[in-house]
Amino acid sequence: MRLQVKAHRGHVSDRVRAYAEKRLAKLDRRLYEGTLVEVTLERLNNRSIREDHVAEGVVHAKGSNIVAREAAESYEAAIDRLVDKLERQIERYRDKRTHEPRRVSHKVGRAAEPAAETTPEPETASGEEAA
Repeated sequence: MRLQVKAHRGHVSDRVRAYAEKRLAKLDRRLYEGTLVEVTLERLNNRSIREDHVAEGVVHAKGSNIVAREAAESYEAAIDRLVDKLERQIERYRDKRTHEPRRVSHKVGRAAEPAAETTPEPETASGEEAA
């Protein structure tokens, strides 16, 4: 996994950057080798918003991108929420890529078997039973 931590409108301290790298390393075991994960940290300039620290993550996976956005009172809390949300989305994404094709092919294979096995059997006279 390749990780990029960026700041939008400002800069992020090394302490917060290290915390983000540590927490997002958790996603490494769920992603493919060369997957790019971009995390953008932003501080909103509106005093009426209490949760003004925003963390946005984009996982550039095979197929579609996975995007999550979380806000909290500190960058650490926002990163924690972001990691939890990304984990759930990545699990759902992986399930769709691995389990759904198997289910579909399994159903197709089952439907084709009875059609292939329908060979004419020797008919016995109806109403007569073998004694």
